[in-house]
Amino acid sequence: SKSPSPRQNMPVRYFIMKSSNLQNIDISQQKGIWSTTPSNERKLNGAFWESSMVYLIFSVQGSGHFQGFARMGSAIGCEKSQDWGSAGFGGVFKVEWIRKESIPFQFAHHLLNPWNDNKKVQ
Repeated sequence: SKSPSPRQNMPVRYFIMKSSNLQNIDISQQKGIWSTTPSNERKLNGAFWESSMVYLIFSVQGSGHFQGFARMGSAIGCEKSQDWGSAGFGGVFKVEWIRKESIPFQFAHHLLNPWNDNKKVQ
């Protein structure tokens, strides 16, 4: 589906996307796609349609770093990708990578998440 134009007066949403491995991040950066678990799909699709922009901040579990961030470029559809194998992922959606860089969590420790008991963002 085509990405809608930014909707003014709508909130910008941010999500931390945890990946089990760096290979999935590399695939995403090369192909401009991402897939998540079905339990995350409703939340991300809702944010996509109700927000002006949705930014996804990627981190490989256990790495202690963010690997970059992207803008969600389409809603999540039903089509699945073989790129991630059969790891329990749902539909594929487009992402537009803005920055690809390994950034240690310590650089973001001043950011607190009010929706997660003001815990550090990591």
